[in-house]
Amino acid sequence: MASQDFIRRMPEASRDLQRRSSVWLRLHIDLPMLVLLLALTTFGLIVLYSASGESRYYVERQGKIFMLGYAAMFVVAQVKLSTLARWSFWLWLFGTALLTLVIFIGVGAKGAQRWLSLGGFRFQPAELMKIALPLVTAAYLSQRQLPPRFKHIFWTLVLVGLPTVLIIQQPDLGTSLLVAFSGLAVLFLSGLQWRYILTALGLVLASLWPMWHFVLHDYQRQRVLTLLDPEADKLGAGWNIIQSKTAIGSGGLEGKGWMHGTQSHLDFLPEGHTDFIIAVLAEEFGLYGVLALMGIYILIIGRGLVIAVNAQDSFGRLLAGSITLTFFIYVFVNMGMVSGLLPVVGVPLPLVSYGGTAMLTLMVGFGLLMAVSTEQRRLTV
Repeated sequence: MASQDFIRRMPEASRDLQRRSSVWLRLHIDLPMLVLLLALTTFGLIVLYSASGESRYYVERQGKIFMLGYAAMFVVAQVKLSTLARWSFWLWLFGTALLTLVIFIGVGAKGAQRWLSLGGFRFQPAELMKIALPLVTAAYLSQRQLPPRFKHIFWTLVLVGLPTVLIIQQPDLGTSLLVAFSGLAVLFLSGLQWRYILTALGLVLASLWPMWHFVLHDYQRQRVLTLLDPEADKLGAGWNIIQSKTAIGSGGLEGKGWMHGTQSHLDFLPEGHTDFIIAVLAEEFGLYGVLALMGIYILIIGRGLVIAVNAQDSFGRLLAGSITLTFFIYVFVNMGMVSGLLPVVGVPLPLVSYGGTAMLTLMVGFGLLMAVSTEQRRLTV
């Protein structure tokens, strides 16, 4: 009798599960990813409140940006992958045109000309390429034989190289590296043969000397020298990284407590609410807090890779893989530069550092991941 009741009730439970999952499916939302993003942005607002000197202005503005970002993510998730692939080249062309306009009518600040001001709205066109480039390279390669042939590799490098060079000219080395990586990641995931990879590494090594002397600006060379010996200029170029490592080390295992950090609250740590916010986190929440944040990042990256693996076609697989790996590079570069392992290149900690356009770009990227995830589930249900 008990076994018959069990058999009779199983179909009802199955229908309930399908009904609950179909709600998220109809909304084109990947529930595990959404939960992880909500946890990360909430944690980010808590840390930002302390890092900004208990400023409600920064927290409220960041909260509004997050709300706008989630709305943008939801809208992008509704778009079919076929539509994204069809319009990817035009988006890339539009972004490249805006980068060209920056050269002629761009707005300068702090020695760099990176922004456009149109209709009273100021924005950085380079951020658009973080979305356009993985889209266009994934669309281009997915329509060709994989692994790609030499001519397809060449045209992919043209798609990647043109906007990268324009961004370097602004100058903005950090953003140019992220943009280039987002496109090169697609090329790598397409099954690029090892002879091409080793040749590329050889060319990069061979170009280091001319880049140092003819491409990098004085302040960029200074950042590399500061990485090697921050103590050489303790009160100048080395100040940021020395104070950052002091904050990280003083936090210990458990930290000094929320809003009890001395390096940030006594203004020893510059840019504590933006690029160096993880130093504030480490000082106040200790190693345990840093590990908790890293755990959330690892789960987000892992979920992104699962979405990429389960994608139903090459375009979705390449696109999701590129966005996930680019997100990983964001995290890796920020943590590396704050801890003194990499030069300071102005890369924010994703969805934790205070910022505007960069945060919106990240949320649009997660919208693309949602589109890939829910499309493959619609096809398999």
